[in-house]
Amino acid sequence: MKAMRLHTYGDIASVVAEDIPVPDVGPDEVLIRVAAAGVNPLDLKLITGHAAAYFPLTFPYIPGTDLAGTVEQAGPLAARWRPGDRVIARPAPTRGGAFAEFAAVPVSQVAAAPTSLSLETAAGLPTAAATAWQALFETAHLERGQTVFIHTAAGGVGSFAVQLARVAGARVIATASAANADLVRELGALRAVDYRTQDFAADLDDVDIVLDTIGGETQQRSFSILRPGGMLVSIVSPPDEILAVAHGVSGAFVFHQTDATRLGSISGLCDAGSLRVVRDQVFDFADMQAALQRVASQRSRGKVLLAIG
Repeated sequence: MKAMRLHTYGDIASVVAEDIPVPDVGPDEVLIRVAAAGVNPLDLKLITGHAAAYFPLTFPYIPGTDLAGTVEQAGPLAARWRPGDRVIARPAPTRGGAFAEFAAVPVSQVAAAPTSLSLETAAGLPTAAATAWQALFETAHLERGQTVFIHTAAGGVGSFAVQLARVAGARVIATASAANADLVRELGALRAVDYRTQDFAADLDDVDIVLDTIGGETQQRSFSILRPGGMLVSIVSPPDEILAVAHGVSGAFVFHQTDATRLGSISGLCDAGSLRVVRDQVFDFADMQAALQRVASQRSRGKVLLAIG
């Protein structure tokens, strides 16, 4: 099979196309013929070694943690899946494997793909949508009627977070560039704050939950808009505990872990018409490096996708 492999930490050019054997399937694994993969900022951190403290890689390594495709073979402990079943999957970052024509994935990381979406589009769901779900519902315990503030709402995680918060009955305020303001409001935000020209910290207060997708100074300034007892949830870096205490709020860091039940719920929301994938660009498999460069540019709107099979 064709696969993109990395033999040591490096830059985008270090990931090269190779012909390798189709992976063996363990008893609790599913062999998936990959139709498409999602490309994430995490992939860049894994390739460069910037995430090595959390996710040390074993080389050679096939990048990619988001995929959609059809079941080719299932191990005896994954017998619920049959050849031809349409699935989405999110293999663990240390395992990777999505940037290949076939991937063997533990059954605990596989769910049915939405019937309403093409596999190419569905490949944008696993990491970004599930991270937004974990942050809002499992960490912040978002409730109907609360106000949630979402940074970079036109990005991968942000675009799903806006929709999920809306479905949960929350009041959503979000940051976006002026060019993406209409999209963010279309997804469900009541207000879009232009981060280039407006100071969110000066304009907002009494927010129940902040979803931080940026970190650094932006994260620090976000504490001031929370009501007493509110929560800042970050997907990029652990919040400053001293600042949290000083503002009378709490902070939490989301360390995303794949869960097939969560993925199944997300798939169901898509089929119910409550969740959509915002597609940025779709790249051919041979243009994988260009796809990574698009993500690295930080100008993508929604999900960057890689068409494989």
